[in-house]
Amino acid sequence: MNDMNYILVAVMVLCGVALLAAVVLYTVSRKFAVKEDPRVKDVQQCLPGANCGGCGFAGCAAMAEALVKGADAGSIDGLRCPVGGDAAMAKISDVLGMASVAADPMVAVVRCNGTCDNRPQVAVYEGLHTCAAVNASSAGETGCGYGCLGCGDCVSACQFGGIVLNPETGLPEVSEDVCIGCGGCVKACPRHIIELRKKGPKGRRVYVRCVNHDRGPVARKACQAACIGCGKCEKVCPFGAITVTGNLSYIDYNKCRMCTKCVPECPTGAIVKVNFPVVKKKEAEA
Repeated sequence: MNDMNYILVAVMVLCGVALLAAVVLYTVSRKFAVKEDPRVKDVQQCLPGANCGGCGFAGCAAMAEALVKGADAGSIDGLRCPVGGDAAMAKISDVLGMASVAADPMVAVVRCNGTCDNRPQVAVYEGLHTCAAVNASSAGETGCGYGCLGCGDCVSACQFGGIVLNPETGLPEVSEDVCIGCGGCVKACPRHIIELRKKGPKGRRVYVRCVNHDRGPVARKACQAACIGCGKCEKVCPFGAITVTGNLSYIDYNKCRMCTKCVPECPTGAIVKVNFPVVKKKEAEA
């Protein structure tokens, strides 16, 4: 057998192996193929494609799969795209043949009023300038072990530019016109001072701007605007929306009717009201 025959045999063997491998791969792919529901792609096209994770899933593709599974189970309650809002959910409901239910828009609120004036600096931190690092290594540069650390982890986590650090107060501020309630800043805060709350009618909200669980004298020593857990707000609320637990007052936004009776009762000003009309002095006296 000459060299040409050796080459011919080798080529034929390789072709046979390739053909056999192709048959095996085809058979395996057919047997173990995962059929994708065409509705998943249709639902994904209704989503904004932000992949922010605000829905609780890794991205829009995972959210679309969850919506389709929910529809097959008979309900998509609890599944919502915060970026697309009611408009996106209405389109998705049409695709899946489900009833569309409008949800109350949510907005992030910063539950700390420990400004530079209210919470003086008592130490100097030198190290990695992130809230996660500071929280893991120490109580921060102030006497409050619960308040904002001011390093801006929440700012970095927001994909929409809805939160910025105020250089004068050292605290993050949320732009409610930009914030879509994705919850990225909530997850980024190691001290859990940022909370998603209902945006409220006309953007009006009432909440306790403090998360300090220390006893009153200790909390007040660390921050002049801290909640001292006195319970005055709880007693004056006619709707049972306020509870004091662990020396800290909390307002349930589902029960609050925004009568604002609790606001003037707070001796430290820890309860704030947002976007309410300014009451003139004469009207207030009347």
